[in-house]
Amino acid sequence: MQSLLIDAKNLLGDLLSRYRSQVDYLAIRLEESEGTDILLRADKIETLSQGISLGGQVRACYKGGWGFASFNQLSTLKERVEEAIAAARMVGEEETILAPITPIQDVCSLPLTGTDPRHISLAQKKELCDRYTEILRSLDKRITTTSVRYGDNAQRVILATSEGTMLEQSWVDMEMRFAATARDGDTVQTGRETTGSRKAYEDLVGLDSQVKSAAQRAVDALALPPVKGNSYTVVIDPILSGLFVHEAFGHLSEADMAYENPDLLEVMTIGRRFGPEELQIFDGAAPEGHRGSYYYDDEGTPATTTQLIKDGVLVGRLHSRETAGKLNETATGNARCLNYHYPPLVRMTNTWIEPGKTPVKDLFTDIKEGVYARNWLGGMTNGEMFTFSAGEAWMIRNGEIAEPVRDVTLSGNVFTTLADIEAIGDDFYWDESGGCGKGGQSGLPVGCGGPSLRIKNVIVGGEAA
Repeated sequence: MQSLLIDAKNLLGDLLSRYRSQVDYLAIRLEESEGTDILLRADKIETLSQGISLGGQVRACYKGGWGFASFNQLSTLKERVEEAIAAARMVGEEETILAPITPIQDVCSLPLTGTDPRHISLAQKKELCDRYTEILRSLDKRITTTSVRYGDNAQRVILATSEGTMLEQSWVDMEMRFAATARDGDTVQTGRETTGSRKAYEDLVGLDSQVKSAAQRAVDALALPPVKGNSYTVVIDPILSGLFVHEAFGHLSEADMAYENPDLLEVMTIGRRFGPEELQIFDGAAPEGHRGSYYYDDEGTPATTTQLIKDGVLVGRLHSRETAGKLNETATGNARCLNYHYPPLVRMTNTWIEPGKTPVKDLFTDIKEGVYARNWLGGMTNGEMFTFSAGEAWMIRNGEIAEPVRDVTLSGNVFTTLADIEAIGDDFYWDESGGCGKGGQSGLPVGCGGPSLRIKNVIVGGEAA
């Protein structure tokens, strides 16, 4: 496969030379992918597969119109180039505006710090899933449903463009997901954990306590009282902070959403204050070792670190070359595609809130009645509105963590919530469990990070007070 990809570089160069005059921009991306997918539900195997795929995509732009074609037979590449060009010329009727970047000639690979999962047999990976399944099932007889999912994917990509970029890069991504559902009569509760790595297979091996914790939370929640629905001052842990900054704020920072929605673009005006002076929010693939890290995005733009909020004020957004060009800003290296079947979109990479100066214990001070929420079960966003479910939660009474409660959902408007941040903890945690979805491309690896936060006036769902 490696020799096939290398040999293909000459073919890409020839096709670009032949067809570049017919469009304003032409890019060809070849991809070799090798991966494993295992899904166990209870003691049944739903998925058990290993595979290798080779394919690619062609993107052409003419007078602002884009043509796209994907393929999995290299012998058809010439025809796919012509299809993409024809489509672009059919729809293009304005002006092609792409933020400038320096053409790249490079070969790079994200380094592993431990064992490559491709060196582990399918049988060993299945045994790992079996062990985690047994931990989930054996914890308590009230555990009625379990699921364990393992996935790894090694990708090698060649990107060649009409501007002179010839780039080869590769990486390996791994992920495991665990869930246990417990039932007692009509009461049903679920515990869930996800972890991922771009470093080593060993990162997925020693997770017994984490797996047991997911099952234990489901069982423990059966006996807990539901939270009384109300507006509370809430303290959230770093995992929920990372989820919040990604889901509720990060997507609004993706410039294609703002460019296509004039109302949102007006709301997301550079220079507008959104939070306290202590609030600093970043996104970037340049920090090493995280699931959203890489050297170049899928347009060949070098990875960067982009500050989105500085001292509580919006100072940046995430761009592809097209959105940066149209908004007269700088490309940030955030054009990403899940694989060769899809064109690149503006996507987050690693998104985080910088830690503050407040000791975590002081976040609870003077809260007469509030909620402390940790971890996550799920969530959804709709524009600037969000709803998240906490994995576990406790009431706060007179500045102290009190009795545990269940069925805690946090909802609100992201801009109001940012403004309602009262204090930012001095702790920090990177959550590598993210698989982001957008535009039909679900499961794109990302990283999220943050400190604990204290936020006032959060709507907490549960039984009516």
